[in-house]
Amino acid sequence: MFTGIVTAIGTITATEERGDQRVRITAPLDPETIAIGASIACSGVCLTVVDRGGTSNEDGAGAWFDVDVSHETIRRTSAHMWNEGAKLNIEPSLKMGDELGGHIVTGHIDATGEVRLYDRTGDSWRLAVRARPELAPFIAEKGSVTVDGVSLTVNDIRDQPDGSCDFLLNIIPHTAQMTTLGSLSTDDEVNLEIDVLARYLKRMQSLAERG
Repeated sequence: MFTGIVTAIGTITATEERGDQRVRITAPLDPETIAIGASIACSGVCLTVVDRGGTSNEDGAGAWFDVDVSHETIRRTSAHMWNEGAKLNIEPSLKMGDELGGHIVTGHIDATGEVRLYDRTGDSWRLAVRARPELAPFIAEKGSVTVDGVSLTVNDIRDQPDGSCDFLLNIIPHTAQMTTLGSLSTDDEVNLEIDVLARYLKRMQSLAERG
């Protein structure tokens, strides 16, 4: 489990095809605190550490960890995010006693969304993301949503004729600086995870429809 509170920005420094794709990520983390087999969210995707090393220094340039990314994960997540040089939001898994600063995040991406608007308003930024029709009913005003692994609150929703919706978010300067959301552009693809309660409601609804 995660909270959607990003602790670092990592960079993919190497990829290798091994059936699955082996990805090496450099990040400002202490490699001694990362266990083999530990779960780390990478832009919202829960992945398992298969190797780690390097040194912990001020900019994290020498600390790295490896993960294996399946082709199914690559297919279901935003385009080009697993390419060498890509930036990823990093969050280690939640531990007992940790502060729950965001909301409960599973690290299982429901779908990708498209950035429809990204502009500055005062010191913050307005971000509008279009969610697909199958996801739209489970995004609620003042509810929580995870965008590229970042826990955010939905400010407004605009339903579209095709069943999709555009939901509006506010990105404060700290979030823009500490995550990859600060470098988004219109038409970019982002990973979306609906609130876990909405996920269960979605399952209950599908079972009711079958009955």
